[in-house]
Amino acid sequence: MAEQISTKKQKEKKVPKAKDEKEMSFWDHLSELRGTFIRSLFAIVIFSIVAFLNKDFVFNELILSPKSPDFFTNRILCALGQKVNIDYFCVQDLALQIININMSGQFMTHMYISFMVGLVVSVPYIIYEFWKFIAPALHENERKGSSIFILICSLLFIIGILFAYYLIVPITLNFFGSYQVSETIKNQISLDSYISTIITVTLSIGIVFELPILIYFLAKIGLVSIETLKKNRKYTLVIVLIIAAIVTPPDVFSQILVTIPLMILYEVSIWMAKYAKKRDERMG
Repeated sequence: MAEQISTKKQKEKKVPKAKDEKEMSFWDHLSELRGTFIRSLFAIVIFSIVAFLNKDFVFNELILSPKSPDFFTNRILCALGQKVNIDYFCVQDLALQIININMSGQFMTHMYISFMVGLVVSVPYIIYEFWKFIAPALHENERKGSSIFILICSLLFIIGILFAYYLIVPITLNFFGSYQVSETIKNQISLDSYISTIITVTLSIGIVFELPILIYFLAKIGLVSIETLKKNRKYTLVIVLIIAAIVTPPDVFSQILVTIPLMILYEVSIWMAKYAKKRDERMG
């Protein structure tokens, strides 16, 4: 009997809990959560103010830059296109004219973009605040696992955002900005439409890049298996092509640029599903 109790205690020690073992009441937890929200909101406000005060950089260097012929991606695509005698990817200066049609449009856009920049920049800190809130309730191994999970999620989202901003957004702007049903109709894009296009494309690709995380959890709870993922590669390719057609202009080159990374992500998802299975087998 004494040996069984000793063995039980040793097993419990293998998975130690967080250092803070103090029991907290419901109101204590609510107070902690309130502090988390306040600090997160404060971070958003601070970064939004910084973005608001740096209007020229935010708009000229970030928001309006992808439509310029001097943008990094546009210069590379133009050079590559000229080597194969395709001028389609050479962005022409002033081909995309942006206009404001509302009296307070530019000011409200300035406020909106400042808030969005503040929100995006604050995301790592917000994630840290909420992780700090739930960490005391986790065991030591769970805390390590959640830290890795948060890091991978953040990296995938950031990679997706950068991929969209530097590649998909310039191609999208060039295609829709230069497309004409008649030479008598000139493209004058409203500021709201331009901003909406950039945000929609960027966030959509960023979310799509979270595919490996989704597959990992589906595999972990048993909704998908490694064999199913491997067997359905061809169907996945069709779905990916449909997604690429939705989030990109209707030209083959743009769709290929999105399809290849998404299929790579799918292969990464299969690897993560294998990892989830092996991890469960070790722990089970």
